[in-house]
Amino acid sequence: MIGAVDIGGTKIAVGMVDDNGKVLSRMEAPTDPNRYSDSMELIAHMLRKTAQRAGAEISGIGIGSTGPVDPMRGEFGDVDFLPGWRGKSPVKDLSAVFNVSVALENDGDAAALAEAGWDAGRNRTRLIYVTVGTGIGGGIVLDGKLYRGVDGAHPEVGHQVLDPAGPQCSCGFRGCWESLAAGPAMVAWFRHNAPEKDPHREGITAKRICELARAEDVIAIKAMETEAYYLGLGLANLINLFAPDAIVLSGSVMKSSDLFLDRIRALIRSGCRFVPAEKTDLTLASLGDDTNLIGAARVWHYRTTVPPQ
Repeated sequence: MIGAVDIGGTKIAVGMVDDNGKVLSRMEAPTDPNRYSDSMELIAHMLRKTAQRAGAEISGIGIGSTGPVDPMRGEFGDVDFLPGWRGKSPVKDLSAVFNVSVALENDGDAAALAEAGWDAGRNRTRLIYVTVGTGIGGGIVLDGKLYRGVDGAHPEVGHQVLDPAGPQCSCGFRGCWESLAAGPAMVAWFRHNAPEKDPHREGITAKRICELARAEDVIAIKAMETEAYYLGLGLANLINLFAPDAIVLSGSVMKSSDLFLDRIRALIRSGCRFVPAEKTDLTLASLGDDTNLIGAARVWHYRTTVPPQ
């Protein structure tokens, strides 16, 4: 039984996951961005509690975390929104508490491992996981192994540049994929293009834009078309670069995927003529709300069976 820990910017989820990727018990708590030691005590408490509820002993602990992490050292990097966690090692600290092996990965990589090992991408040796929500992130599995860049770096698929004249992004460039196709980009496009007196301008969200598009609101439909265009461009780039067996899509924006998946597929067909794009399965993530927890558990399985890269 693997203790799974999903560390996000606003909440921490902890649960017990069996060898088939099934979550047997889980708990959640708010993330304290400043008090790392207190957070480790809270995580340890939740691990004990969920293990008790599942009636199991913890065999190992897997961690998936937002932000930059060093998976080999088991440490947090320069996480802007978790200032008290920078340079800390949850791998070392939880291993000392539970006397079991602990493994840490970026949450996008963790989710990619989960889908590749246990669900939508099962038996797909070349898989790219993309999550589209408040940002765009993901993970890449090639030949059954998690792809790492130089010094073990996590590839930032959301920061490929699509339009150098586009909106400024926190990464330093203009017009990267995230700045054009994530949820906030949909909101920014709607506000910029809706008439001043449009009753929906104030307080609009990506979810609400999708609802309005279903109700045939003209501006919302145009927002959907723009979203499909930029999402499709980014995915086409990934297909041209990696020619994967599958791309698995997840995140809050993809909950309305029926509004733009057909347009995305048409764009890919029009621009990926030199690779067998029709053989890349564009599919939705199938592990649901437990994806990150299952991914955290999969991290432990992966790191204890695959030699370090």
